[in-house]
Amino acid sequence: MIPAQAYLLLSAAVFCIGLFGILTRRNALIFLMSVELMLNAANINFVAFSLQHGNLTGQVFSLFTMALAAAEVAVGIGIILVLYRNFTDVDVTKATTMRW
Repeated sequence: MIPAQAYLLLSAAVFCIGLFGILTRRNALIFLMSVELMLNAANINFVAFSLQHGNLTGQVFSLFTMALAAAEVAVGIGIILVLYRNFTDVDVTKATTMRW
């Protein structure tokens, strides 16, 4: 059986990769993928603690987080399409010039 510390280390690594992607990239698609990595790191934590404590609560929270991530991607892709239509690029620094 794999110890819980291994899952937590994996989760921390995935979360750090997602955080690095958000802090260093300007592409909106990379932002979405980085947020997905961070949510998946939280899911790994939920499932690892659920396994450690022997109940299904963490797995249920993980399912809710997956549903939240799907909704976030749907809204995010819509925003990216509008950004691409207006600026012909998905660079988020150009969106600061948008006005009503």
